[in-house]
Amino acid sequence: MARGRILKPAFYARPAELVAEDLLGKYLIRQVDQETIAARITETEAYIGPHDLACHARAGRTSRTAVMFGPGGIWYVYLIYGMYWMLNVVTGEEDYPAAVLFRTVGTWTGPGKLTRAMSIDKSLNGLSATRASGLWIEDRGPKLDTEAVCRTPRIGVDYAGEWKDKLYRYVLQNETEAATSRRKRSGPKKTS
Repeated sequence: MARGRILKPAFYARPAELVAEDLLGKYLIRQVDQETIAARITETEAYIGPHDLACHARAGRTSRTAVMFGPGGIWYVYLIYGMYWMLNVVTGEEDYPAAVLFRTVGTWTGPGKLTRAMSIDKSLNGLSATRASGLWIEDRGPKLDTEAVCRTPRIGVDYAGEWKDKLYRYVLQNETEAATSRRKRSGPKKTS
């Protein structure tokens, strides 16, 4: 699978709901040692700031949420239920806490499954979404048809009052393209 254009910080420096929708169809890329995993993003959720009662930032700046107050384009990774890492990318302007949760990429449905499959954990928390961090996002084209995107309420936020019904979950419908690839870099060939 060919490389695409790595998303720049300006892509993330926008409202979470715009970033969440625009991430659909892009590729989450993970480099671990000699292996590169590329998986198409097909489901995201937007968490739009401190007034959003489903957003971690509703409690203000804490040691857990401090990363969310950073600039758009950094990873926010946290543990839930003591066993599942959740991958988010921070969006918007610095000091405004908003982020996008990755729910499904490639063949991995569910945020805990995708982080396990892609070796994502807290070591990435606070790092930039760049090749240097070993985790980044590429645009490999083509532009999506807006008819392919379905908006629904977010999952697992029943505690958030009226915010549980907001249509901030974005799902790419009718996915037909191969969604996941793995590639190992080979070392130098031995000569006899």
